[in-house]
Amino acid sequence: MNKIKKMWATAVVLALGSAPAFAQNGVTGLNTATSSLKTYVDPVTNIALVIGGIVGIVGAIRVYSKWNSGDQDINKELMGWGGSCVFLVVSAVIIKAFFGLT
Repeated sequence: MNKIKKMWATAVVLALGSAPAFAQNGVTGLNTATSSLKTYVDPVTNIALVIGGIVGIVGAIRVYSKWNSGDQDINKELMGWGGSCVFLVVSAVIIKAFFGLT
């Protein structure tokens, strides 16, 4: 009976002693993941801005063609395309702000 208690005590001490080592590995892993993610933020925001520019150019061409054809409902088209461009630009800024890179 005494031997079993000694084994349990040893197991508990080993388990409690290794917990800080696991926590330190977790912190190191989180720091590595954060720095790795920060390297991808600038390219992702640049891609969002490029897509916003392309959407803006396509939207401007569509609005211009509707305007020249005499369509009376240009405001709806302009708000849709303009809103999507604004969203893409603002999302790029928010992504940078979220990761603290502004």
